[in-house]
Amino acid sequence: MTPSDASAPAPDGRWSSLDRPPLNAQALRQALVRPGGLWTSLEVVESTGSTNSDLAGRAEGLPEGAVLVAEEQTAGRGRLDRSWTAPARSGLFFSVLLKPEGVPSGQWGWLTLLAGVATATAVSRTAGVDTALKWPNDLLVTVEGEERKTGGILAERVAGDPGGVVIGIGLNVTLGAGELPVPTAGSLALAKAAVTDRDPVLRAVLRSIEDWYGRWRAADGDAARSGLLEAYTAGCATLGREVRAELPGGRSLTGTAEALDEDGRLVLRTAEGTREAVGAGDVVHLRGLA
Repeated sequence: MTPSDASAPAPDGRWSSLDRPPLNAQALRQALVRPGGLWTSLEVVESTGSTNSDLAGRAEGLPEGAVLVAEEQTAGRGRLDRSWTAPARSGLFFSVLLKPEGVPSGQWGWLTLLAGVATATAVSRTAGVDTALKWPNDLLVTVEGEERKTGGILAERVAGDPGGVVIGIGLNVTLGAGELPVPTAGSLALAKAAVTDRDPVLRAVLRSIEDWYGRWRAADGDAARSGLLEAYTAGCATLGREVRAELPGGRSLTGTAEALDEDGRLVLRTAEGTREAVGAGDVVHLRGLA
């Protein structure tokens, strides 16, 4: 399909809910796209399969800073090929294109964690709800005393010279209990957020990404020097917990999450006292803080 701005309700009534107004693409561009800034274009489409797939397919011909937002995502993807779907206009579903020239490619893996810090910071400040990070890419809120996943981040490298990274972010905003895809999911509304208007939340997240990305690039991708490592560590709910890491190949590892190493990997201490860094896989929180 040819993307079109979803700045007004569609005539068939699918987009006419007063509780879930459409995003105003023109106002967002005026607020975020400016000379000298990171964001160079911003497009809002009514519906698409995956903003990550769409933006990655066009990445080679786009400058850094392109933003693609969908009011509805029908084939959204998370880590480990999990699906991410939600009712139209019930959340924020968007992808951004970054091309960090000059930063060693070995440091690009930090962009997922950078997006997590930026998003959690912006949501906490704008929506007024505590937001924590579950390593490596989940956003957690508290609903009725329980940790619930309300958002996720997926970073994918794209080909080209010098190439780039498309970062997709999905955030449940106004989903009610009956709309959750799984019982362990949550939303800002269910977490009693003070603000559930998607417009200011999206603006805040994109500005926060721009700020953190600028610091990280200025430090040549050094997570410690840019403050990114310290910020992620401070906001990570996984550290200090007993966890089980489901690793590629069917292997699992249980231990206490002690730290992040210089590559952003999660360092576990097993019951035998050994320390092992986990760079890929699925992490399950087994119990509270150690």
